[in-house]
This record gives sequence, structure tokens and C-alpha cells, in this order.
Amino acid sequence: MTPRTSVDTPTPASPTSPAGAIIPSGGVRRLTGLKPTGHLQLGNLLGAIRPIVASQYRSETIVFLADLHALTVTHQPAQVRALTLEQATVLLAAGLDPDRALLYVQSQVPQHAELHYLLECTTGYGEAHRMIQFREKSTNQQQVRLSLLSYPVLMAADILLHDTQEVPVGDDQSQHLELARTVANRFNARYGDTFTVPRAVHPTVSARVMDLADPTSKMGKTGDSDAGTIFLLDPPEVIRRKVQRAVTDPGRTVEYDPERRPGLANLLDVLAACLGSSPTALAADYRSYAQLKAAVTEAVEAMLRPIRLRYDELARDPGYVRRVLADGADRARESTADTVHRAKRAIGLLR
Repeated sequence: MTPRTSVDTPTPASPTSPAGAIIPSGGVRRLTGLKPTGHLQLGNLLGAIRPIVASQYRSETIVFLADLHALTVTHQPAQVRALTLEQATVLLAAGLDPDRALLYVQSQVPQHAELHYLLECTTGYGEAHRMIQFREKSTNQQQVRLSLLSYPVLMAADILLHDTQEVPVGDDQSQHLELARTVANRFNARYGDTFTVPRAVHPTVSARVMDLADPTSKMGKTGDSDAGTIFLLDPPEVIRRKVQRAVTDPGRTVEYDPERRPGLANLLDVLAACLGSSPTALAADYRSYAQLKAAVTEAVEAMLRPIRLRYDELARDPGYVRRVLADGADRARESTADTVHRAKRAIGLLR
């Protein structure tokens, strides 16, 4: 059995990877999954999408839309399909190049589900049950879906399926990445070197965008209210209204203090991320909250306008986006078949 290369000593990649993406020699394979449970928002752009677009020129970039994960809670089937197509279109509008990166829908690649079961056979019930997100999402639910318990193992399969070396994760997903590492190491120890053990890549502080209406909570795709969430397809007047109504803090001076003045710090973080500057340095440029909010509105709109315009163009031809996804699924099925074969042979299903 061929040993798997550790992420600490990555093997130089060829100009054309198994996934079909054109990458520079020595590029690291990086995987990101987006769950189609809501409209993509500013935090997704700054924390995930912009890094994806940047990495496709220096790393082997794999992006999949995790529609299987969207089934772990109550959902509307038509909405899952619509949001999957919408998110794919937004990614392309934001600069994802299907000739450089691999983009596909998770459910169209059956290897995800097949490897999921093999990994369940090497994962303990207690390991899945202690996941923080399971405990949080299962609270006050009359009927908890079994998939909500096991989806961290599916997430491990998503990662290990591609021999992924790096996985960008936020604090809320670190525990799941550690489970993937634990399962990979255990499988390798029991059955022989089979999987690459991935490592986490954490986003920068400025990429963590908080809710404008509640700066103690992270901005999200779903929630009871979208008053504090800037969606990537929001029109200019909506962006302006949400920023103008953003929660600030007592006081009149503009200063960057995330602990004592989280609302103000959030606005400065957003502005800094848009302009590629430091929030502390930017604070010195503004004398009033109104002046700062006007600058944030202008910077956010300038960043989202080209994405919105390109999205409108792509949306007029949904057949193109579907062809991109179909081609990506073909390439993903081909490139991941060896991983599943390797795992089945190691665990004893094949000779």
C-alpha cells in the first residue's frame, strides 16, 4: 500500500492536478465546503470566498456545496436546490475560476456517502455525541435527526476524500476538523497508511464579521432576523439602511476597542477588511459615528457591486452554472475514486 504523504512534507504537485485544477508546482491542496442553508453574506465573503479566490492561483483549490449537510435539520427541498444554484453562481461571480479550482455539489459525488460509512465504522458514538454543535442544535428539538449526530463524520469524509492538506476553519468548526484528524490517524494506525491527515488554517481576525444588530454574535446566513446581516446580493439601499442602523456603543470618539466597544470595533473591522488596512489605524481617520458609517457603506457597496452585476449576468444563463457544476462533479468522481478504493481495500472489503 502506498503511504500517504503528511501535510508537514507535501509532495510537489504536478501542473495539472487529479482534480483538473491548474496549480503552481508545490501547491497545497485546500478544501472548503459551503452549506446551502441561506444566502451568502459579508462574513462568508471576507472569511471564506475571498481567500478561496486568492488561493486558486497558488494552491490546488477544491470547493463543494454541502447539500447533504443541509438535510440534517428541517428543510424545504426546493429551497435547498435553489440555494445550491445561487451559491454556485455567487462563487463564480466573486471570481472563482472553474478552470483553476474544482467546484461541484456534494450529493452529485457518491464517494462522499460511501466513505462516510467506512469512517463511521472507525468512529465512536461518544466522539460524535460530544460535538458542541450537535448539543446546541439538538436542544429543544422534539425529533433529532440521526444525520445531525453523524454529520461530523460525513464532514471528515468530505475532507479525507480529497487527500486534503489544508482546511480553512473558524472557531465553530475546529472541533470537527480535529475529529477528522483523529479518525484519519486511527484508520491509518489500524489498517495501514490510507489518508492524508489535514491541518487547520484559521481566518484572520478581520475576517470574523459580527452581526451589525448584535455585535456579540457572528454574522450568519440564517437567523430569526436579517437586520444585522449584509447579504452579498443586497441592493445598495438595503446595505445603506443596515449599516446606518448598526449598533454602536456609548461615547462620541471613534476608537478600536473590541472588548469595551464591540459595535464600533465591528464596523472598523468590516472597513479594514474591505480596504485592506488596520482597524486601529482607520479609527484615527474618523471623528464621528456618522462619518464612519458612511465610509463603511461606501466600502461595502464598492466591494459588492461587481459581484452583484456579474451574478445578474450569470443568472440569465443558469445552464452555464449547471454545466460548470456537472463538469466539476465528473472530475470529482474521477479524482476521488482511488481514495474510496484505497479505504475499502485497507478495511478489508477488497483484496
